[in-house]
This record gives sequence, structure tokens and C-alpha cells, in this order.
Amino acid sequence: MTVAEASNAHVWRFFRAGGFDQVRIESGADLKALAQLDQKLWVALSCPTRGVEFDAKTLDLIDLDHDGRIRAGEILSAVSWTLERLADPEILFKDGDALPLAAIDATHPEGAKILASAKRILTNLGKKGADSISPGDTLDTERIFAQTKFNGDGVLPPEAAEDEEVAGFIRNIMDLCGSRPDRSGMPGITRPSLENFRAEAIAYASWWQQAKSEPAILSLGDETVTAHAAFAAVKEKIEDYFTRCHLAAYDPRAEGALNRSEEDYVALSSHLLSAEAAEVGDFPLARIAAGRALPLGDGVNPAWTLRLADFKKLVVLPLLGQRDQLDLDDWQKLTAAFAPFEQWLTAKAGLLVEPLGSECVADFILHGVGEKIEALIAEDEAVQAEADAIAEVDRLVRYRRDLLALLNNFVTFRDFYTGRKRAIFQIGSLYLDGRSCDLVVRADDPEKHAKLATLSHICLVYCDCARPAGDERMTIAAAFTAGDADLIVIGRNGVFYDHQGRDWEATVVKIIDHPISLRQAFWMPYRKVGQTISSQIEKAAAARAAAQHQQVVVVPAAVAAPAAAPAKPAAGAPAPGAPTPGAPAPVAAPGGFDAGRFAGIFAAIGLAIGAIGTAIASVVSSFLSLSWWQMPLALLGVVAIVSGPSILIAFMKLRQRNLGPILDANGWAVNSRAKVNIPFGTSLTHLAKLPEGAERAMSDPYAEKPPPWKLYLTLGFIVAGLIGLWFVGGAQLALQFFKH
Repeated sequence: MTVAEASNAHVWRFFRAGGFDQVRIESGADLKALAQLDQKLWVALSCPTRGVEFDAKTLDLIDLDHDGRIRAGEILSAVSWTLERLADPEILFKDGDALPLAAIDATHPEGAKILASAKRILTNLGKKGADSISPGDTLDTERIFAQTKFNGDGVLPPEAAEDEEVAGFIRNIMDLCGSRPDRSGMPGITRPSLENFRAEAIAYASWWQQAKSEPAILSLGDETVTAHAAFAAVKEKIEDYFTRCHLAAYDPRAEGALNRSEEDYVALSSHLLSAEAAEVGDFPLARIAAGRALPLGDGVNPAWTLRLADFKKLVVLPLLGQRDQLDLDDWQKLTAAFAPFEQWLTAKAGLLVEPLGSECVADFILHGVGEKIEALIAEDEAVQAEADAIAEVDRLVRYRRDLLALLNNFVTFRDFYTGRKRAIFQIGSLYLDGRSCDLVVRADDPEKHAKLATLSHICLVYCDCARPAGDERMTIAAAFTAGDADLIVIGRNGVFYDHQGRDWEATVVKIIDHPISLRQAFWMPYRKVGQTISSQIEKAAAARAAAQHQQVVVVPAAVAAPAAAPAKPAAGAPAPGAPTPGAPAPVAAPGGFDAGRFAGIFAAIGLAIGAIGTAIASVVSSFLSLSWWQMPLALLGVVAIVSGPSILIAFMKLRQRNLGPILDANGWAVNSRAKVNIPFGTSLTHLAKLPEGAERAMSDPYAEKPPPWKLYLTLGFIVAGLIGLWFVGGAQLALQFFKH
């Protein structure tokens, strides 16, 4: 039977969790056939190497392209690499971190190297004869690499050279060509860096050798470079001066304009001037006149005095002798003297090593430093096989400890759904509002994370976390899957515990509101009604208080002034104060009392109370008219009408809760709909409860006395009945009474 046929014949076992089937990886046979498992059945296809609770170095070893992400192909490569070097893959499923030496396949060439290297490591650690090697042992290999000159990675740090001159050039190469860390973490150079530096050094030295072999190039010897710098500093300005003088000779009318106008000087005079001012430097080098020589002392633009002084000292004096002025012929001689040097400059080579200078580069070549460094790199490369074997031991020991755990958080989410271990994306627990949340993930950018995480239909609370002592900061997203969210508001504080047991101060900064539980949905309508009634009462009371506060008692003028004697009414006229037939009812003066108005108000209030009482009486009478077995059904019906829609909506949303968007927002590629149903969600958030067997004293000296609701209800029914009777026949009886 071929390998393909054997893998195809493998019988996979699945378990149901989160609303979908997940593969069970429980044996070496499962690992061998993993490459043949359809990746559509994998829970995840990619995850980040950071932001998860997993050994970072192990993830870096699996991350073959070093892009910060683990993909399915890299998982399969790690599994294949491990199986090739293990004689018994079942060791991956046994408890413990140590790798028995007997589990290494010595019949495989790579396995034999790892076994020999593992024994060498144990011997160096004083554990000769040990039958297993642990991650703690391989951690010491890093210290071994740090204490040795050569570790076989082809990277040569300066500390590996005993000759200080060689070490100095290694540092120069690092500065100019860059560096990379070796296995011990120290920066160093590689063979390509050395070759690049050596080629540049040879080119630069050859270029300088040409100048030394041709006297015309270095016309002033070793001072030529400095002299040419002084020459180049004034070259363009001197060319400008002689060109202006030629124009003045060509046409005398141009002389005034070439010297700048008086208006230019007037404009310049309004500024705060100095010799370094750019406005001054833009003026001609000296006064322009036809055929005039350039003065080298007095009469020069102040902005150019120092540069012309250096030019006179370093260029004019050595090449022409003492001069107080420079004519056009002298200038042309100087230009010709530097022409070979400038041509040589245009052919410059070895720019990389130029900062070191020609003498330093010459020492590198003459002293054979390049060959010495190359020999050291060769010595390092000679122990590559041995050093690689030590690194391979570390890789195998880490895979023995961590590979299965990664598979149970990548190919399947077994750790998350079984609850035996925390999943690698669960970074700790948040304690807030009398509960603890176990589904907590990193969310460095809450706004960006929330855009995708809101599709999970899970109530997420984002918190900024800080260590009480130190400057460590991070942002988390905690899933609330039990209780309610009434008291969870932005700005509230809690405590976050990471897996190392460290506590962080957590402050709520953002909330994604989704249903948390059916209990919350049941009470939500009643809470909203209560909040609405309370709000309306508060608004009415506030409005009434404001109106009373603003009301001003106006004293009528008739009261303030002395009243005149009332005139005697004419015959047949109505008496004062008597209502005129057909006239509207009189309006009470401010401060007066209008019995009619208040009677209308009381009647309206009585009518409203009567209506309420009638409605209550009707409901109560209808309820009491039911049979005893119908009464509970009626109550259940009322509850269903009020809470039913809220519970139905919450139930539908709770069934849609999905872990995938939360992880996708952190860079995962979740391949399945990892549901968080109601029972499982309840297990992720723990509500406060008393310990089992705890004693509880029920007497509370500060407890509020329970109101006598029975008395209140009885009085309410009596009042409602009386009001109802009043509106049915009480009014007529009262009228008859007053008539008699």
C-alpha cells in the first residue's frame, strides 16, 4: 500500500462543538495524515505570531518566511519536519516537556545529528548519561553561543576578533554596510558585506593612486583638496564678477544696472543687516566696471570677505604669489590649474568607503585586514554543522512541547471548546461589575477592531489597561456573555489579570452593545417602562418646580390704591358683581380665588381618577370572573405579551453569536463559524455567587422596611370603587340632596 493510499484509508474522528464538526488529533497516525485532511475542515488557516499566549520563539521557528504570520502550509511543514526526526510520534501526546533521547530517530541522518548534538549539550551541562533533554537545557545553548567566538551562522561580530585593528574594521563595515544579529544576538557582518566593502576599498585606493601618480592632479600636493574646496567656494561668484565686467565693457549703459540700482540699496537699508545676510550676498562680489580687476581685500562684498580671504591664502598665494587683486588672466590660470583635479573628481570610485579617508582605506589593503576577516568568517562557517545541530535540538524540543497545543488551537479549537486549557487567543480574565470574563483578546486599535468584531453579535467591552507600577499599556476586548449590561458604562474601572498572574488597571473605553442573556431580555421591557415613567415623573416635577419658582404674585392696583365710593347703580341695572346675562364668565383678578375654575380642575382630576379606577375595576373584575385554572394562564399571557418579543429577538441574536469576527479583527483567518451558543457563552462569564457551604446571616440592621403592598392595594381598590360609584350614580344623588 502506498503512502497516499494509507493516508486516504485513515479514519478521522470528529467532535461537535460550537455548532460545527472539529477534527480530533489524538495519535501519531492523525499527524501523519494531517496533510491529506481537507483544509476546509480546519478551523483556522492563519494566525499572527504576536498577541497570543504562546511561546514566541516556537512561533518564529514555524514562521518560515518570517512575515509575522503562521499559515496552514507552515503548520504542515513543522509537522512533517518533526515526524521525520522522531522514532515515536506518540511522545507528542504524552504529558511533560522533556524529550526522551530514545524518541529521536537515529536511523534518519538528520535525527542522528540531533541525537549526537543533544548528548553533547547534556555533557556540556554536566548531565552526561541523561536519557532526556528539556527546553530548559536547550535554553542554555543560547548562553553557549554567547560564550563562544564562532557559532556557525556565518555572522562575525567584532568580539570574535582578537586583533583590535581587525575588530575596528569589522565595526567600520557594520557602520557602512549594515549588520545582522548572530545566534547569540550580537550584531556582526557576513561574507557578502565583507566582499562589498573590500571591492569598494580597492576601487577607492586605485582612484587615489591615480592622483598620486599624476602631478597635474595634485598640483598643490596634499593641500590640493583643501585648496580646491576654497577655490570651489568662490568660483561661481568670481565668474559672475568677470562676466558683469565684460558686459560693462560691451555697453557702458549696462554698468549702472549691473551694480544694482539705488532703489535696491534703499530697500536693503530697511532690514537688519549682517555680513551673513542672504540679501547682501546676492549683490555683486565687487563694484562692476569695464576691464576692472577683482580686489582681494578692500572693496569686496562683506558677505564674501572671509571666503575670498581663504581663497587668497590657499589658492592665489601658492599658485600666483602675493596679489592684492586678481585680473582675468590670473583667474584663467587658476581655473586651468584645477582642471585636472576636477576631471579626476568626476571619476571618483569607492564612495562607500570615502568617509573613512584614503589613509584608513590604504591600511585596510596594505595590512591584509580583509584576508584576516575572511579567515575568521571561514572558521565560523567551519562549525556550522555542529552549531546547526544544536539549534535543531532546540527546535525539536520546542516542537515536542508546543506543536500539539498549536494544532489544538489552529486546526481545531479543542482547547477553547473543551475548557480544559485556555485557548492561545485568550490572554487573561477581566473582573468587572461583579463578574469575570474569560474570553478576553488583545485589541490594540479598538475602533478598527470594533468594525469587524461587531459582526460577532457578542457584547464586547473594550478596556485600556495599565500596570499599577510601570509604563506597560495595552487595550483588551472582553466578551460579556452572562448577566446584564445595565451598569457597564464608559469610564467604569475594573481589574484585568493576565496569564502570568499580573494585575492591570482596566478602564472601559468602548462598548459594543448586543444581547447578553435571556434573563436580561425578559426584564428589559419592565425596566424600560419603569425608566420611562420615572423619567416622565421627574420631568413633570421639575417643570412644576420651575413654574412655581418663576411665578410672581402681582398685587392688584385696586388693592394698592384707596378704593373710591361705589356709584349707586341706575334703576334696573344689575347690582355690582352680578353677572350680566349672556356675558362671559368673569375672570378672577390676580391674587383672587375663582371657585368655578378650581371646580373644573377638580372635576377633570376626578374624571381622570374615575377613568383609571374604572379601568382597574374592569380589569380586576374580568380577572376575578375567570376560573381558577384560567387565572395563571392569563398572567402568563400578559407576561408573554410584554416580554415575549424581547426574549424572541434576544434568542435569535444569541444563536448568531460567532467567535470568528473577533479573531479576524486580530489578524486571524478563521475558517469556520465558531458559534458561541447560550450554554457555552454562560460558561465564559462567571457571575458572583457565594461559596458552597458558606454561612449567611439574613438579618440586615440597615435594610429598608418592606412597604405594606397589601394595604396599598386594598385601599386602591376601595378608592377606585368609590370613584366608580360616584360617576355611575353618585352625582345624581348629590344633586337631589342639594335640591331638597
